[in-house]
Amino acid sequence: MIRFSIITCTFRAEKVIERTLNSVLHQHYDDVEHIIIDGASDDKTVSLAKEYQEKSNRYAPEHRVRIISEPDRGLYDAMNKGLSMANGDYVVFLNAGDKLHSDDTLEQIASCVGEGEMMPAVLYGDTNIVDENGIFLHQRRLRPPKKLSWKSFRQGMLVCHQAFYARADIAKSVCYDLSLCYSADVDWCIRVMKLGNEIRLPLRNVDAVLVDYLEGGLSIQNHRASLRERFAVMKRHYGLITTLFMHVWFVIRAVIK
Repeated sequence: MIRFSIITCTFRAEKVIERTLNSVLHQHYDDVEHIIIDGASDDKTVSLAKEYQEKSNRYAPEHRVRIISEPDRGLYDAMNKGLSMANGDYVVFLNAGDKLHSDDTLEQIASCVGEGEMMPAVLYGDTNIVDENGIFLHQRRLRPPKKLSWKSFRQGMLVCHQAFYARADIAKSVCYDLSLCYSADVDWCIRVMKLGNEIRLPLRNVDAVLVDYLEGGLSIQNHRASLRERFAVMKRHYGLITTLFMHVWFVIRAVIK
């Protein structure tokens, strides 16, 4: 049975964290580890996480909940902490405000891997965008392709970070680059896929919506700086000429739409 490690990084998230925690609590799938890495919040975030931990122990004892609250060096540092603690076969990051799409999401993902089959490097799927009340707005504009490779992200981040389930042995060997402020998630996903390709493991589309993603986020709030940094990440992986060409196409695509 596949074991999932879900990592939720929080900081002053009392307004949105409960729907994230409840979406994990209500999963029908048993073998789940939920790691909550909090950046020493001074609101009710930690107390809500502890209430969730007690509920989980009572109603879903197969779900193991671990909570750490301490100062960190930002989101990507917290993610690295979570990775170092993960004991599952697959790891995914589910930020405060985001939620697993349905109560059987983890079941759907696990069913994509046959018994005795070598586990793919990445299991991935679609994303719905929701508002602060969790109400559906639209599907994510960039859609995951049927066949994904590390080169696919030349066209943009085609798979949302929260719908990207990485094999834990690969994920734990690829830390988030703390020199990046907004695009370390893009860089990390590409490096995970590259490593999977090197050891000849497939990337598999689950063909389902896996996450309801809260509109906004760090890169949206710092859009211009995020774009500059993402250009540098793409240049690092795909070269200057390819990156320039693709950004010209991004502009044309935006005008056409």
